Amino acid sequence: MKCTLMLRLLPSVSRRFLLFSTAKPSQVFISTTCSTQCPAQVKDAAKSTTDQSTDAVQVFREWGCNDDDVAKILGRNPHLSNSDAALLQSKLALLSRCGLNAPDLVRIINCRPRFLSSRVNRYFNERLAYLNSLFESKALLKRALVTNPSLLIYDFDKTIKPVLAQYEELGVSKEDFLFMTCSRPTLISRTSFDEEKLEYIRKTGLSKDSKRYKYVVSIIGISRLETIREKIANFAKFGFSDEEIFELIGRSPFVLTLSIEKVQRNMTFVLGTINLEAKIVLRNPHLLFCNLDTRMKPRALLMRKIEDMDSKSKCPQTSMATVLRMREKRFIRAFIECHSKEVADELLEFYMKAKEVKRLADSSRKCVRVGFPF
Repeated sequence: MKCTLMLRLLPSVSRRFLLFSTAKPSQVFISTTCSTQCPAQVKDAAKSTTDQSTDAVQVFREWGCNDDDVAKILGRNPHLSNSDAALLQSKLALLSRCGLNAPDLVRIINCRPRFLSSRVNRYFNERLAYLNSLFESKALLKRALVTNPSLLIYDFDKTIKPVLAQYEELGVSKEDFLFMTCSRPTLISRTSFDEEKLEYIRKTGLSKDSKRYKYVVSIIGISRLETIREKIANFAKFGFSDEEIFELIGRSPFVLTLSIEKVQRNMTFVLGTINLEAKIVLRNPHLLFCNLDTRMKPRALLMRKIEDMDSKSKCPQTSMATVLRMREKRFIRAFIECHSKEVADELLEFYMKAKEVKRLADSSRKCVRVGFPF
């Protein structure tokens, strides 16, 4: 009787501690087990997770994705299998309103794995209405969305409109700006201009009416200043003056998209192996874009072999810069098939083997680019 009265006077936490301290081990085990989920509840939770995963996959299939599409999507973002089916279905319905289909979704998820986890459905009607009025073409809008689906997330008052105003102020028309958004996915998010970048644009000497002007402005606009400086300094190492470098950029703006390593390898090959002058690159910028392992080296080796054959060749007298620019079929027809069948077969075999020689340790390179390269 006294023990019962004392228990009633104690606080609830103290009473619980006293009961567990005086209980037998088996009783304590039973009490703690009952406070957690029982095996039946655990099975129900696991079944619910499995059903949710099945529902998400079913939503993708009903939307138009085949098994390969679903595998590619879940391969890039496995968490989508646990998405809420109703929410996922509503987001896919919004994408359908933009004209996007299953292949487009695969491309989008491949480049932006977490796109469907973003708030696509927030202010969607307002964003879509603005984008439709901006692009004025459903086909162009669809192309831009596949390239950069973040257009459905950007704040058009704080992000899109200011960037568009910057390009229009520099002389890039609205049509050219929209065209560049399709080829430069990071155009809106990474554009920045300062006095140094504007000076680089002026040094190219391009007028605003030039077809290449929009490429120069957009590439310089999305590039970091440090990167531009490093690439200009890299060209200067090969004897180019400041005027010649910007003349090259004005003639071929995409040289600014080439890595420093590629420019160094191609220029070293041009100067050291085929013994051309550095300034020939100013007239033939394609020499910087050619693949060194599959085009430049095999063709240079073949031309050297033809010269060593010491036979009356029917090959045309062509400069090496033109040889490297030729399409594959034209090159084979002009420099291999012009010989007799036996010689042509020998030269073709030599040429194909030369193309199979890969760069040393190329397979062990760890730099693997996934998604958009910008």
